[in-house]
Amino acid sequence: MGKDSKPKEGGKGKGKQAASGSDENASKGKGKAGKGGGGKGGDGLGTCTYVKARHILCEKQGKINEAYKKLEEGWLGNGDKVPPAEFAKIAQEYSECPSGKKGGDLGWFPRGKMAGPFQEVAFNTLVGATSAPFKSTHGYHIILCEGRKN
Repeated sequence: MGKDSKPKEGGKGKGKQAASGSDENASKGKGKAGKGGGGKGGDGLGTCTYVKARHILCEKQGKINEAYKKLEEGWLGNGDKVPPAEFAKIAQEYSECPSGKKGGDLGWFPRGKMAGPFQEVAFNTLVGATSAPFKSTHGYHIILCEGRKN
């Protein structure tokens, strides 16, 4: 209803931006992360214990931006969610992480397992939504959140 729990393509992704504050220019304020208000309402943001996610990891910002552009051209630019199978294809093509061979699938992971900015974005992205590119100690990422549970 009015809980802002549905993805909004025009939202400025406040939660993610604050989460990756260590490198504000990495995500360049792109607000297509599809996140709501970032509160602790019925969407489970900030309250769940486990997240299921896929990601794309690139060492260079230019390469992650290319991958994100493909996602924008295919789905995000139209206001659509990226289907996991399509995200997986792009992860196989662009990701430099070993998980890229599995379509970027990280499976379920608990809070505290992933490093700072990655955990913040993963746990603050709505199910079915795709984050904007952001920087961590490992490089540049895009995350697709596939599920959350306690």
